Amino acid sequence: MATKLTVNGRETTVDAAGDTPLLWVIRDVLKLTGTKYGCGIGQCGACTVHVDGRPTRSCSIPLSAVANAKITTIEGLSPDGTHPLQIAWQELDVPQCGYCQAGQIMSAAALLAKNPRPTDAQIDEAMTNLCRCGTYLRVRAAIHKAAGASGGKRGQRAELNLVSIAEEEL
Repeated sequence: MATKLTVNGRETTVDAAGDTPLLWVIRDVLKLTGTKYGCGIGQCGACTVHVDGRPTRSCSIPLSAVANAKITTIEGLSPDGTHPLQIAWQELDVPQCGYCQAGQIMSAAALLAKNPRPTDAQIDEAMTNLCRCGTYLRVRAAIHKAAGASGGKRGQRAELNLVSIAEEEL
């Protein structure tokens, strides 16, 4: 079945069964492998993409549900890796194994699009992605740093908190 989508700003038509999970269309049909398979039931968030601007677990949504939608994957967030979240992730050494990080960044980008200055509590509420390495404190610091990329005090606070984070991780 032919389904029209806009993926990372490019219109495309994919030929796949309507019940095929969006994740497999993204990875196997479109060959965009930054989006990861984690649990297959929408629990872990490794497969998070944006569908019409909303963070969506792509493993548990069928292709038929996103016909004519605008989909953004980690590859489309920033073609050259310079999105403020991607920079903050690198500067604060957020990932350990890195497997969940594309989904984490996509969830964080949706949060910042909706709330450019989130509090710790708002970050904790929005970031439901799982990380086996337990980098949650670093994720939170990177979100604050990205939110402060325009020169706000949150970015400075995040850098200072990295010392506390390192102590808590020990």
